[in-house]
Formats: sequence, structure tokens, C-alpha cells
Amino acid sequence: MEIVVCVKPVPEGETRLRVSADGTSLDPEAVKFVLAGYDESAVEQALLLKESLPGSKVHAVSLGPAPRTEEVLRAAIALGCDQATWVEAPPGPAPDPVATGRALARAIGAMPHDLVLCGKQAGDDEAGLVAAVLGELLGVPDVGFVVDLRFDAPSGRLRFRRATEGGLEIWEAPTPCVIGLQQAWNDPRTAKLPAILKSRRVAISKVPYAPEDPSAPRSVAEKFELPPPRTGAAMIEYKTPAEAAAKLVRVLREEAKVFP
Repeated sequence: MEIVVCVKPVPEGETRLRVSADGTSLDPEAVKFVLAGYDESAVEQALLLKESLPGSKVHAVSLGPAPRTEEVLRAAIALGCDQATWVEAPPGPAPDPVATGRALARAIGAMPHDLVLCGKQAGDDEAGLVAAVLGELLGVPDVGFVVDLRFDAPSGRLRFRRATEGGLEIWEAPTPCVIGLQQAWNDPRTAKLPAILKSRRVAISKVPYAPEDPSAPRSVAEKFELPPPRTGAAMIEYKTPAEAAAKLVRVLREEAKVFP
């Protein structure tokens, strides 16, 4: 099976973000970028399928500027992906999810693909649109919020579950197919040092980013702002839970004016 997995560099969860001077984007200066959380699960799922289906290959694809995009692709190779393609985006604000999907679809359409895996959504914009755009442009079925993805060799079909508010739905789909993955069979693996060192020497294919038609529909971020700083917490001294509850109610009523 030829498996393509789309990955995206996103700011590390503990990174302190700053808004750019014009207020329309986040300042990437001094920000550490890592593989998006759900994309980690997508990579893990691709590798599990590769290991269960002899002869399979995993091809990591990403869109973005240097150096962050190359770094996440090398991280995917260190985890076990066989090859990688970098769709080179210019510096500046990232394309919106639909433009990203169009650029990735052009690259993926030129390579073998029985299955295209994405994380169900990225950890920065949380849009969750790329898988649907890929399915539409590649002309194949796409399904999101997928867990427990398996390939049934006798039928040649993918079988999986979808997490919903009411429980889990059981689905199957033909290949080729695009899957927005929520969770792999198990937790993402960690790359070992020899694999990390080897990934530094692997050649990464590069595809130039084709500028979007100015008349094409797109979304544009108008403003970014950080939440207001939190005020200091007040500690309550107490000896028993009952005393703590009484003091808390008094503070909420007399100082915070929450209670009448």
C-alpha cells in the first residue's frame, strides 16, 4: 500500500506566542515548531499499517516555509517514513486551509497514493478542513474523526470507527481514500537517536508553491490578540474543609461580589 501522510509544523504547546507588529499574524521569531499533535497520530497510524502490510511505503508531505517544515519532515522520517516531499511556501502568513489543501493536492496527485492520512485538525488554527479539501480535489472519499483504522486485505477495503457525541460509528471505505485521523491504534512512538541522525542525511524532494489566483475564494485573518493577563490568585488559610468552605463563600460574597 502506498500511504501518504500530511504533516504540519505548529508552535510547541508551551511556547510563549507574540502577535506581529501589524496585529494580523503571530510572530514566528524564537518560536519552536513541532509536529502537530493529531499529525503525530497520523504518522503512527501510517507506520502501523506499513508494518502490518508487507511492501507498503509511507510518504510524508508538508507545506510551509523554511526551516520549520524541513524539520517536521525529518522528524517524520526519523519515526519511520520512507520519503518526504516539501511544498515550499514563501515566508509570511500561511495560506488558509483551503489554499493549503489545493497545494497539497497538486503534490499528492503526482505521486502514488492508496491512502492519504491527515490529523483531523492542526493544533494552531484548529480548522480541520484540509482532509475534506484533499478528498474533493483528489476525487476520492474522505472521512474525518477516525479511530481504529485497519485494512482488510480479503476485501481490499479500509475499516474504521468514527467518534461521535453519541458513541462510535463503524465504517468501511474503498481505496484510494483520505482519512482525517483522530487517534491511532496506540500512542505515537518516539524516534531513536540513530534514526534521528540518519534522517539528517535523507534527501527531501521539493515542490515549488504555486501562487493562488487572486480571485480564488479564501479566508484572511484580520486580527490576532492575546487574552488579557490573569490577575493574581488569593490563597485561603484554613485548618479544616468546613473552614475553607466558609472562608471561600465569604470572599466570593464580600470581595468578589459574586453572591448577593
